[in-house]
Amino acid sequence: MKFNTKTIHAGQKPEETSGAVMPPIFQTSTYAQEAPNKHQGYDYARVGNPTRTALEKMIAGLEGADEAACFSSGVAAMDALMKMLRPGDHVVTTNDLYGGSYRLFTKVFEPYGIDFTFVDMTDLAKVEDAITDKTKLMWIETPTNPLLRVVDIKALVGIAKPKDILTVVDNTFASPYLQRPLELGADAVLHSATKYLAGHSDVIHGAVASSNKEIMENLRFQTKTSGAVPGPMDCYLTLRGIKTLSVRVQRSVDNAKVIAKFLEEHDEAASVLYPGLPSHPQHELAKKQMDDFGAMLSFTLKDDSIEAAVKFMSNTKVFTLAESLGGVESLISHPASMTHGSIPKDVREKAGLKDSLIRISVGIEDSDDLIEDLAQAF
Repeated sequence: MKFNTKTIHAGQKPEETSGAVMPPIFQTSTYAQEAPNKHQGYDYARVGNPTRTALEKMIAGLEGADEAACFSSGVAAMDALMKMLRPGDHVVTTNDLYGGSYRLFTKVFEPYGIDFTFVDMTDLAKVEDAITDKTKLMWIETPTNPLLRVVDIKALVGIAKPKDILTVVDNTFASPYLQRPLELGADAVLHSATKYLAGHSDVIHGAVASSNKEIMENLRFQTKTSGAVPGPMDCYLTLRGIKTLSVRVQRSVDNAKVIAKFLEEHDEAASVLYPGLPSHPQHELAKKQMDDFGAMLSFTLKDDSIEAAVKFMSNTKVFTLAESLGGVESLISHPASMTHGSIPKDVREKAGLKDSLIRISVGIEDSDDLIEDLAQAF
């Protein structure tokens, strides 16, 4: 199937007992058994649920994976992956990282003896220098949050694989509509499905897709043992959202390109970070690695102060000042005090995250209205 067809049909079939086209919401905690351990594939809803299974098959199909596992949030999915590691293991990851990922790594797993090195992953030499004989995992974000750096997945896999280092790509910003890391050799791909996959800002959800049996066995074990599972209604909403993934993301991308150009030409914007602009340092890599450039962008003001950023964001009318991204509505946020507030100021600034940096998640509204809103905010 072509991708747009997959968003409707991948791993899906009418429900067996009724012929329902959409998977029913199986709102149950347990399942009847004919005899002990003799059942129809489900015994307890923490372990599995038919609505969740339908969603997992869909996400696996979109990413070109053998399997997928769904979780109650993106960080719950990340937590399950990290539990594959043991004290003394080492992880190489980007210094431009979602604040929740940084917090999980440094505040939860570092105290348990997992070591992390944060480097600019656009510099392959720095990545190679960071690797030790204890390195077990390479955690990749691309495009990064919030500086929109594009990391060469295929090149990093080429570094990691000969050393038996697993590669996981957080594909939240791109979605499988724009980028499929497993096709580039990555071992697993993670989504905060709250964002583009569900797409309507009405559910919290996470997912991992992989064809690596060891990874999937670990995730199934964590699902059963740690229990950070999504409810059937959350799975249904995410599955329903995926049906319109292609049209939503393409509309948002088209809007983002227009807005990025407007911002780049505006006198009061200091810099605009968007992979679709020829001025972006990894523009050519983005053209090669992604099917399009995404709907996330960031920019700084010439007045590089938190006060100026707050004043600007407080004056928007169509853009909603809120955390998160990937919904049908356009959102505007201040990473330094919101999504990345858990990262110390000196660490943020060293990575290039300035106080006035403003992040935009472009929605599907009319682009003229979005530009008019930004113009009046300036």
